[in-house]
Amino acid sequence: MTVKAMDAIAEEWLEKVRGEDRAEMEALAADGNALRERFGSELKFGTGGLRGIVGMGTACMNVYTVGRASRGLAAYMRAHALTKIAVSYDSRRKSQLFAQTAARIFAESGIRVVIVRELMPTPFLSFLTRSEKCGMGVMITASHNPAAYNGYKVYNAAGCQITDGAAAEVASFIAKESYFTEEIPSFDEFVRQGAIVYADESVEEAYLAGIRAAVPADLRGLKVAYTALNGTGYRLVPELLRGAGAEVVPVAVQCVPDENFTTCPYPNPEKREALTLGLETAQENGCDLLVATDPDADRVGIAVRCGERFETLTGNEVGLLLAQYLFEEKKRAGADTGRLLLIKTIVTTSLAERIAADYGAGVINVLTGFKYIGEQIGLLEAKGEADRFLLGFEESYGYLIGTQVRDKDALVASLAILKMAKDYAGQGRTLKDALDALYERYGRLTNTLLTYECGGADGRERIAAAMRTFRDGSLAALGGKPIVRRTDYLHDETGLPKSDVLYFDLGDSENVVVRPSGTEPNLKIYLALRGGAAPLRAYFDEILGQKSR
Repeated sequence: MTVKAMDAIAEEWLEKVRGEDRAEMEALAADGNALRERFGSELKFGTGGLRGIVGMGTACMNVYTVGRASRGLAAYMRAHALTKIAVSYDSRRKSQLFAQTAARIFAESGIRVVIVRELMPTPFLSFLTRSEKCGMGVMITASHNPAAYNGYKVYNAAGCQITDGAAAEVASFIAKESYFTEEIPSFDEFVRQGAIVYADESVEEAYLAGIRAAVPADLRGLKVAYTALNGTGYRLVPELLRGAGAEVVPVAVQCVPDENFTTCPYPNPEKREALTLGLETAQENGCDLLVATDPDADRVGIAVRCGERFETLTGNEVGLLLAQYLFEEKKRAGADTGRLLLIKTIVTTSLAERIAADYGAGVINVLTGFKYIGEQIGLLEAKGEADRFLLGFEESYGYLIGTQVRDKDALVASLAILKMAKDYAGQGRTLKDALDALYERYGRLTNTLLTYECGGADGRERIAAAMRTFRDGSLAALGGKPIVRRTDYLHDETGLPKSDVLYFDLGDSENVVVRPSGTEPNLKIYLALRGGAAPLRAYFDEILGQKSR
């Protein structure tokens, strides 16, 4: 964007923004650097929808960028004769306002809207979209990002996040829309007219009943600390676990919605620091486990009591444990395990293949993003083979059992993890004991995620430059480890959608996957190694010119 074009857009905003946002616009106008940061680019709509810092400007999440996206999405829906949409939101800054802004625009466009009465988990939006036979769904959330962020996720009629082709088409419609339009009726007025309706309580009851049917569990005798990390799981997760008989000890200050995430500034259950209060609560109350769901309750992290201390398990480790446990359950029930399928992302541990092979089962590998797992479930369902689906999982703490939703679901995962823990406890073992036995049987790979934050105006170019370096065909080794085979998912024929992902096979089951994040200004590098990650971490730090997070 040229400086002249940026100035013209900023001038329009300064002229038209009113209300509580006016003061922020005036402050930006007086700060040239801030103005360039906020208006030098536009939020990019991709398969993850929109995501950005909440604030004024074309590069941020605000009622104007949300409004423009919603007008574009409404135009896309009209072009495809889609007449109904589901809308939900999480506990973040202005989430309810953004959800109601989107709902008003859809209603004004002649699209029927069903919206939640209160903040709800992301997997519930997937269920609501399917249950209400909506053509699309929108979830206002920034998942596990820091408090300053919010986002706008778009789902299709199957309850999956939209994939590349649909996202590109939606983006083309959004590009034709303005940030500002004539005033439209209020949210309450559309509710009075019946153009916007609230989701019935029976939908929530059906969602929870589906989870219980997918994972019938008796958790009596299990004592669990739980933290919602100030997000949407605060009500439904304890209700679900207590309903199965568990004693749940909530982390009180984190089991209420808090848009500022005061006690967990980076509310990501993958990060041990986010679990500090949860671990303290579990220790002080003699709990068997800690369960932590992220703010939109699609991811779950756990910590397991091992004597006098608690140990956290990674997303890969929990996924492997669930896979083996579920296979064993099916085997005991007399099922033909050879029909069953695990579905995982290409960056998720390859040990899953070894476990599946032991049961004669198959593994479907998909691109990073749970939408691709949901897509595969839909394909199975279309063939009348939905019963073959055993488990979908990704290394970033996302799991799905059952087919009632098409996104990762921390509620069904929490119930399954605790059921597994209870059953192992009956054998005198913890989940850590079971994991050690799994590694002894199938071998051990250490999985490490390196994240390089490349923010600012030049962030995208830095990521692109790094990808060009790694894509260079003359690269024969990574940090002294010879490359046995290279797969470029952007240019090679893999049978999967084209994607900016590089896979390096280093032999002996070791591998490295490099990809830009689809939702954040980050470059992500996934290491699966038999030894320590330090040498390769130092290698990538040097290439990127910064330390990984």
